[in-house]
Amino acid sequence: MAFDVLPGDPSSPVILHVPHSSRELVDSGLFSDIVGEELDHLTDAHTDLIAFQAAGAAGKRPWIFVNRLSRLVVDPERFADDEMLAAGMGPVYTHGHAGRRLRADDPSRDAVLLREHFHPYARAMTTLVGERLAATGRAIVLDVHSYPTVKLPYELHGDGPRPPVCLGTDSFHTPAALIAAARAAFGETGLDSPFAGCYVPLEHYHREPAVTALMIEIRRDTYMIEPGGPPTEGLAVLAAALATLVDTVA
Repeated sequence: MAFDVLPGDPSSPVILHVPHSSRELVDSGLFSDIVGEELDHLTDAHTDLIAFQAAGAAGKRPWIFVNRLSRLVVDPERFADDEMLAAGMGPVYTHGHAGRRLRADDPSRDAVLLREHFHPYARAMTTLVGERLAATGRAIVLDVHSYPTVKLPYELHGDGPRPPVCLGTDSFHTPAALIAAARAAFGETGLDSPFAGCYVPLEHYHREPAVTALMIEIRRDTYMIEPGGPPTEGLAVLAAALATLVDTVA
């Protein structure tokens, strides 16, 4: 499959969701001359390593759901009515980080990509959340992302603060206690700027209060060389902070 579900402790409600860390591509109509640059700017590089290290350090190992395909193939966190359609970056991107064309319009190709990649991913994530609910009575989705130090042209809300860690929230699924735990774990944080919201499967979205969620957007200069470069010593610091958050909420 194009994703992995890595088991955690059977009694843990926590899911570390890592949707944008991969650079892996399949044939999907992307223009080859610009793909490398787009991968450098749009991949949440090394966020899988942050999640893996955090899981290993946590007292009760969380579950991990990690995308093994690049978001340039399909973006599993974009929906049919997503506001990013205005930037050509809905579920199947037609444009990249600077507004350049990534692929030609082709509804038939897009339908295949959604059928083969987007929908199976969504079903698997829905299943995992449902299993955590059944096993523990709750599910906590911690969405692990990163974002560039300097605003990129595609950002619709990039003019606000760019803190070391941005916490993306949802009025229904993000309780105050979860925000407080994240602030205590990570130190300097901001809310919903430059990115807002958090991922919850549609089956549970604004329906199941026992599913809580928080998006953790890590500014890239705190743990890697931008754009698309290797990690720095900051990665271990952030992994430890994420492990602390996992232990607090679990």
